[in-house]
Amino acid sequence: MKTLVLVEHDNASVRDATLATVTAAAAIGDVDLLVAGSNARAAADEAAKVAGVGKVLLADDAAYEHQLAENVAPLVAGLMADYDAFVAPATTTGKNIAPRVAALLDVMQISDIMSVEGDKTFTRPIYAGNAIATVQSSDAKLVLTVRGTAFDKAEAEGGSASVEEVSGKGDSGLSEFVSQELAESERPELTSAGIIVSGGRALKDAATFEQYITPLADKLGAGIGASRAAVDAGYVPNDYQVGQTGKIVAPDVYFAIGISGAIQHLAGMKDSKTIIAINKDEDAPIFQVADIGLVGDLFKIVPELTEKL
Repeated sequence: MKTLVLVEHDNASVRDATLATVTAAAAIGDVDLLVAGSNARAAADEAAKVAGVGKVLLADDAAYEHQLAENVAPLVAGLMADYDAFVAPATTTGKNIAPRVAALLDVMQISDIMSVEGDKTFTRPIYAGNAIATVQSSDAKLVLTVRGTAFDKAEAEGGSASVEEVSGKGDSGLSEFVSQELAESERPELTSAGIIVSGGRALKDAATFEQYITPLADKLGAGIGASRAAVDAGYVPNDYQVGQTGKIVAPDVYFAIGISGAIQHLAGMKDSKTIIAINKDEDAPIFQVADIGLVGDLFKIVPELTEKL
């Protein structure tokens, strides 16, 4: 089978989510990449170095600068005559584009795949990850999104794919880019951080969250996350949220501080390699998935831990 992978990029470089998606696509068949952007030759050249890639298709047009789904989806649908599967990372961009591609191809999308069991057979989480479904497609073309934390990242270097320019219809006239507000931080991105320190509603308010979580994260060089309850209470911005309706992460070490462990939160972090939980309630569900659990007052434990690091 031939697969076409959507490259997640910023018109200059390839984002990590692409590498795990390439690994998933390689388990299905031969892999080609699609870079849709504006002045995105640098991103295409970087994508060509990814190990295991046959060729890179570069659609360079002002209409694709911000990867608006209404413009990119028709481009992908037009290219699918030469491919058996379209594979996208299960990111905001991928989740926006893939359903539109599926609709244009009149096929059923399979979302958030966690493993490839056969040419058209996959596993995916249901019920907030409490059950894993095995699904098989009977469609002629596949449209898939990939849970990046479930696959190893392909090597970013070592490939020597060719770059081939392609074109689509350009601007569909259905939407336009207005503006974006990006939170800038020196901390690693949550989805790629090796260590994450997350806080919950038990931290009381934004000032307390900053007082206890930030110094620990600084000492560890970690990303900062939060439960939905902490985000809804206004302690931290929405892009800190980890969970079913937030970001799916799988760092080497995940600190869950003052987080009870509702299934919606566990769905976003239970694949972490080592989970360290700090909570005064010894019956908190978080301890069921934790590798290391500290029962006690976080307002005493966290400063002591930070001081000793």
